[in-house]
Amino acid sequence: MSGPLFSPRLGRRAFLAASATGLAGLSFGPAALSTAFGAASAAPRKKPAKSAILFFLCGGSSHIDMWDMKPDAPVEYRGEFQPMRTTAPEIRICEHLPMLAKQAHHFSLVNGVTDFGRATGDHHAGYYYNLTGHAPDETFRQQGNDRRPYPGDWPHMGCVIGARRPRHAKLPQVITLPYRPSTAPYTRPGQFAGRIGMEHDPFLIMGNRANPLQFTAPTLTLDASVTPARMKDRRSLLESINVARRELDNTAAVRNYTHQQETAFALLSSSATAGAFDIDKETPATIERYGKTINGTSLLMARRLVEAGVPFTTVFWSENDDVVAKKCLSGGGWDTHGNNFSCLKENLLPEFDRCFSALIEDLHQRGLLDSTLLLVTSEMGRKPKVGDPRTRGVGGAGRDHWTGCMSVVMAGGGIGGGQTYGKTDSHAEYPAENPVGPEDVAKSVYHAMGIENLEATDLQGRPFNLLEQGRPLLPLFA
Repeated sequence: MSGPLFSPRLGRRAFLAASATGLAGLSFGPAALSTAFGAASAAPRKKPAKSAILFFLCGGSSHIDMWDMKPDAPVEYRGEFQPMRTTAPEIRICEHLPMLAKQAHHFSLVNGVTDFGRATGDHHAGYYYNLTGHAPDETFRQQGNDRRPYPGDWPHMGCVIGARRPRHAKLPQVITLPYRPSTAPYTRPGQFAGRIGMEHDPFLIMGNRANPLQFTAPTLTLDASVTPARMKDRRSLLESINVARRELDNTAAVRNYTHQQETAFALLSSSATAGAFDIDKETPATIERYGKTINGTSLLMARRLVEAGVPFTTVFWSENDDVVAKKCLSGGGWDTHGNNFSCLKENLLPEFDRCFSALIEDLHQRGLLDSTLLLVTSEMGRKPKVGDPRTRGVGGAGRDHWTGCMSVVMAGGGIGGGQTYGKTDSHAEYPAENPVGPEDVAKSVYHAMGIENLEATDLQGRPFNLLEQGRPLLPLFA
């Protein structure tokens, strides 16, 4: 078994110096494999998407209450909500998503996404499977939510895309905001580049729940006391640390660490770069349309990054909401173990409806939707039968984890709007037609981005495939 991705061997002084340039929290440790990709083996799409935004609903969003409603099922399954008509004849969604109902002609629903019995039901495994397209290995069954990210993990699909795309002149290839789900050392696996190398890890932009208009990337933010002269001194300190580290350990990990530092300084020294992160440049009306919440402004930031040419942005739904955590008996996100219906109706759905509908509408109005792939997914669905035995059963009105079925939303990037793909049984428990796995969703993302060849070689020059399983859902593409 590979060791943890996060190494405790970086000293406190070096860590403080690194954090001054935004490197605190980045992963350290040996990268298992390189990114020597082979020549293309299949023709890519003629007009691949230029950028992608993955909106991950942390906690496990309820497919049966949002996208795959079963109004004719017994009440203990269908719950309290009713489906509503949309601008697409094929699509019916929850009555508490009225803004998205007006955008349905722009997006498609994939129902019946299942783990085929390969996952564990834990959040860690759900993140890993749906972010990488790879089924969790035995370590997830052994360790559950204590399973740490390992350097030999399969890479986040965004990291693969970032590695294959031409390098952006000013900005990182892959960006994560407004946080990294969970906390070190038990950070959710699947968010990182894993075996293709830490140099392809996402760049982190931090949001602020108390002040949703404030985003901080330490590499792009200096307080007033940090003058250019102090910046040079700080760089000299880091260079001295690196010399000492190289004398002790000239490994790929050190080279990657140095690469991250160089990226930090390059970003910090570029005035053109900082503008992409300045959300105050947006009009009050635009900010209001997305909503003055951390999730709303994160999607607005993602749209700005699309305009700036960033290939891949992942927005993780901010779970750090104490009100929702207490009410839903969860971590504050979509993990509605208790009070599922009131949590969705009063807290989660209104915010999601506003911000995601705004993103679709905004990209369309700016002429960017066709060239931008949007994907909404989660680590799992919710159990169709109401009542979680861990939270007072039926009386608690919660829904437990459910890996047998979930739904994802796809839009833009060549995806035809107003469609549904796949069908579930009468209770939304299992696929009934065209079952889909997370590997198929990942392959569809790669296809939309024009990446057909996933061949790579390891450090010994041996070829391997970054995702052998799955196939793109071609009927979704216009």
